[in-house]
Amino acid sequence: MARYQLTLAYDGTNFFGSQRQAKSRTVQGELEKALRKLGWSGRSVIMSGRTDTGVHATGQVASVDLDWSHTDSDLIHALNAALPADMSVKAARMVHAKFHPRFDAQSRRYRYRLFCQSSRDPIRERFAWRVWPAVDGDIFPDTAKLFLGTHDFSTFGSPTTPKGTTMRTVMKVEWMHAEQDEWHFEVQANAFLYRMVRRLVFVQVAAAQGKLSTEAIARSLAHQAKAESRSEFPAGLAPAHGLSLVEVTYPPLESIGQ
Repeated sequence: MARYQLTLAYDGTNFFGSQRQAKSRTVQGELEKALRKLGWSGRSVIMSGRTDTGVHATGQVASVDLDWSHTDSDLIHALNAALPADMSVKAARMVHAKFHPRFDAQSRRYRYRLFCQSSRDPIRERFAWRVWPAVDGDIFPDTAKLFLGTHDFSTFGSPTTPKGTTMRTVMKVEWMHAEQDEWHFEVQANAFLYRMVRRLVFVQVAAAQGKLSTEAIARSLAHQAKAESRSEFPAGLAPAHGLSLVEVTYPPLESIGQ
């Protein structure tokens, strides 16, 4: 029996999130069904974190204890043969028995895609948010840099546990002009609040549409009365289908378990 780290990709459109649910189709549930076809008899795989209904991933991480006598490559092929078409295993490797995909994670990186177009685009809208009126992309660098560093992000999400902190450290944040009408937002942090990335995107789009000032965003991160800063913000979240978890980073394998 050995512990394996699995890197997963999935189209979240037809999943009710990543975490197993009794009566709904989830990423964890489908992975566990595939593993059982390989002789796995464990109770649960462990995921690096939850993704909401409709959120995609190219770098979700899971771990499983498995009695497997073949190569890592064979494990990838065997699992992908058993998984549904909207998810796959991208990588598999044996890790330390104490490896935990959530607690050992050093950072997570998300990407959000949006495009500006007045009429529907059914193909692109599966993986990107169609925004209209168009945004002023010159605003994005000014808003993005506000989030760098350690801040209280309580205006942008809720704790993942009942008594959890709302302090988070953002290591990287940027907007990229991918095409004439398409923008990509990438953010990497030590951890994220519940729905934090979608809220960050929504607020910045509001600023880029002239509905909110960058000063209001800055005040929300300062140590001021949170009720006042929240009252300046338009309510809402960017839709889930524009969001993807692209990477979870870990310390060197040899340092885990020491």
